[in-house]
Amino acid sequence: MSLLQLIKNDPWLKPYAEAIEGRYNYFLRKEKELTQNGEIGLCDFASGYLYFGLHAAPSGWVFREWAPGAKEIYLIGDFNGWQEREEYRLQRIENGVFEINLPQEALHHKDLYKLKIHWEHGEGERIPAWSRRVVQDEKTYIFSAQVWQPKQPYQFKIRSFVPNTSPLLIYECHIGMATSEEKVGTYKEFTENVLPRIQADGYNCIQIMAVQEHPYYGSFGYHVSGFFAASSRFGTPDELKELIDTAHGMGIAVIMDIVHSHAVKNEIEGLGRFDGTYTQYFHEGSRREHPAWDSLCFNYGKNEVLHFLLSNCKFWLEEYKFDGFRFDGVTSMLYYSHGLGEAFTNYDDYFNGHQDGDAICYLALANQLIHAVNKNAISIAEEVSGMPGLAVPVEDGGYGFDYRMAMNIPDYWIKIIKEKKDQDWPVSGIWWETTNRRADEKTVSYAESHDQALVGDKTIIFRLIDSEMYWHMMTADRNMTVDRGIALHKMIRLVTASTINGGYLNFMGNEFGHPEWIDFPREGNGWSYKYARRQWDLVDNSDLKYKFLGDFDNAMIHLIGGIKRFQAGEIYKVWDNDGDQVLAYLRDQLLFVFNFNPVKSFTGYGFLVPPGKYITVLNTDNPAFGGFGLIDDSLEHLTIHDPLYEAEGKEWLKLYLPARTGVVLRRQN
Repeated sequence: MSLLQLIKNDPWLKPYAEAIEGRYNYFLRKEKELTQNGEIGLCDFASGYLYFGLHAAPSGWVFREWAPGAKEIYLIGDFNGWQEREEYRLQRIENGVFEINLPQEALHHKDLYKLKIHWEHGEGERIPAWSRRVVQDEKTYIFSAQVWQPKQPYQFKIRSFVPNTSPLLIYECHIGMATSEEKVGTYKEFTENVLPRIQADGYNCIQIMAVQEHPYYGSFGYHVSGFFAASSRFGTPDELKELIDTAHGMGIAVIMDIVHSHAVKNEIEGLGRFDGTYTQYFHEGSRREHPAWDSLCFNYGKNEVLHFLLSNCKFWLEEYKFDGFRFDGVTSMLYYSHGLGEAFTNYDDYFNGHQDGDAICYLALANQLIHAVNKNAISIAEEVSGMPGLAVPVEDGGYGFDYRMAMNIPDYWIKIIKEKKDQDWPVSGIWWETTNRRADEKTVSYAESHDQALVGDKTIIFRLIDSEMYWHMMTADRNMTVDRGIALHKMIRLVTASTINGGYLNFMGNEFGHPEWIDFPREGNGWSYKYARRQWDLVDNSDLKYKFLGDFDNAMIHLIGGIKRFQAGEIYKVWDNDGDQVLAYLRDQLLFVFNFNPVKSFTGYGFLVPPGKYITVLNTDNPAFGGFGLIDDSLEHLTIHDPLYEAEGKEWLKLYLPARTGVVLRRQN
């Protein structure tokens, strides 16, 4: 048996070759089954959205729904007084599919509608599973599907877009809270007000959270009810398309946070008991409900579920021209335990028979499909267990993701900020955590994401400065706590971003140290939007120190983004000394030097580096970034010859390193 490339890349996986080969062969069998022995392509299989749901047809309208447990289905809505009428009764055709054909005048743009489904011993109103538009009544809060057939639908100006992934610089965002007003922001406001900021800051990709329709705003989009419906809270489908088209015009890729790991339990709004049965889309028995998320778990072993979810992937790529996805909750999908209570301390934990082979197969199929639809698409796995092979091609024995989230890095920053005094921060540990990854898998590194900003947690800036932010963020106000926080905030981001091997991610507002947490409107806070927004005026105010952090992030992102294939450049550690708390490493022509020591500055601190002239290109202590200006950035630093190291092609570079400072120097050829 010839070993798959995944195993060849990591000999420690050889004892588990049978399991890895087994899951790959299962994928091949399932792909063959779904594509009718190769008679059709996977892209053809994943076209359910072109068949199911409501569609304009030459003769009028056609609507189809899969509901095998249903006895009768009626289309009800504005057009028939929400009554069950014979002319709106769907006909069962085959395989649990119901269909109705209606004349042109029967439905109109913006009409509201639902399904009235009758099953054995029961009945209920349902929003169609394939609805592309779902709206909520402002007075009754009731959700309904809506006919969306404008006379002049949005026409994309940019037909073909290729994301810049060299490197991938992601700005994670949420449309609703992207406004500074205490309300729900819109697609249009984001397009006009926020996209220009992102472009100016140098990011080349946005990752939009909470796109798929969800009944509860405070779920951050994680309890999805409408998988094919772009959330109407933020505007219309055409306005979302315009946002994506505009971003592409700015050279910015757009990926969405897609939730296929679970679904909301709601029955009227969601898929909970769509056709009266509990197992149409979900597992039966104890596996049906997620023990921690109050949600339902898809049964990836059913071909109809695969059809639904794979079609969902293709839909967002084709209909809205998204450039890819960040798959949420992958750990929960991989294991029967959902990863809860698991330690994941060795390879045995990844291949002990507690893995969900059907879910693993789905993820491989999804990635195969995504890259078949768009060869330039981006797929990212949010996965915490460390499962080997996530970001390895399917044909090599992996799952097919392009990147995996480096979730160990934010956890590490939280841990040392909480548990260690500044003088005990180990630079060897910082180096290990930021560079510890599988050689054959690309990662997205980040210091913090939306997860660290939600209520119940704290952002890095809040952990560092806390309540002092309320009183000492004026530029003329010197405060030791604030000065420390601003210095470390910049250093943490610089070491995280400069050690990437794939991409870097920032959550909107965190780049300038947005104060406080994210708390969506809920009963406990009086349904307030005060903390569900971004206060852009803080970074725009030249009298506040937020501008220093924002300007530093801008300079850092432009430096990294300005170097082609920065993420692929070899990283070579020059020096680390936990006693001094000094770390230095080379990446191509750039030398990164950090002095994390809170009290000690060093004069003439020497490293052995390639010979030449080094000039400063970025300095966290620059007054323009809220620093003290202790380094003269205009100085040129020349290496000093030492015959002892001549054979190694190295010379001494001696620098002045102020306490709590990071500096980047470029070697001149």
